[in-house]
Amino acid sequence: MNLQVILLLVTSISLSSLAQVVLKLGAGSPAAAAVAGGMGARLLALLMSPLIVAGLILYGLSAIVWILVLSKVELSFAYPFVGLGFVLTMAVSALFLGEQINAARLAGTVIIAVGAVLVARSS
Repeated sequence: MNLQVILLLVTSISLSSLAQVVLKLGAGSPAAAAVAGGMGARLLALLMSPLIVAGLILYGLSAIVWILVLSKVELSFAYPFVGLGFVLTMAVSALFLGEQINAARLAGTVIIAVGAVLVARSS
């Protein structure tokens, strides 16, 4: 695996993780929670939220970078690295959203990280 592929993987995973956090912030915003009415009205309000739009744009950018990754390496090699997004998202959620990390979450995340390392070493 060369440096370009590593940078593309890290970029795609980081954008995807950031998208998750931004979407969470948008979904939990007071404006979204204050919408009266049914599911349709709430969904429409969420889709008009600047944070939701930003999160979706970040996902789109992540997908574009992911396509570049797939143009350079086998899917069976690249896909396990998506698991690193779980690690990054958990860390960012704890640091910036104040979410709690218990032993089971930490252990599961460590297992995911070890699996990604094993896959990376297989090339």
